[in-house]
Amino acid sequence: MNVAGKPVVVALGTLQVFVGIGAVPVGLMFILDPSGSSVGFPREWVSDTLFRNYLVPGVFLFAINGIGSLVGAFLTFRQHALSGLCAVGLGAFLMAWIVVQVITLGPPPHWLQASYFVLGAVELLLGWRMNFDA
Repeated sequence: MNVAGKPVVVALGTLQVFVGIGAVPVGLMFILDPSGSSVGFPREWVSDTLFRNYLVPGVFLFAINGIGSLVGAFLTFRQHALSGLCAVGLGAFLMAWIVVQVITLGPPPHWLQASYFVLGAVELLLGWRMNFDA
C-alpha cells in the first residue's frame, strides 16, 4: 500500500530521473565502445578484474541504473503500488554497484562514488517510506 505524501513522491521520482538520465548515456557509450575510451576510462581499470572491458558493466549501468531508474520514476510519479518496492531494489542495487566498484578498482573512492552511494541509500529509504511507513 502506497502511503507516502507528495513531497516523498516528488523527491524520490526526481532522484530516480537524475540517476536514470546520468546512467543511460554512459551505459550506452560503454556498450557501443567497450574499451571505455569514449567515456575517458582507461581499459586498465578493468583489465585485472572479472571484466576484460566495459561491456558487461555498461549493460548493467544502462539497463538497471538507467532504464530501470526511469521506469522506477514513472511508477513513483504515478504512485503505482510497486513504486516503493522498485525504489528499494534500485537503491540497493545502486549501493551494491558502488561497493563493487570500490572493491574492484580499489581505494580511495572518488567523491562521485560516495555521492551515488548516498543517493542509493536515500532512494532505498524513500522507497521503504513509500510502502511501509504510515
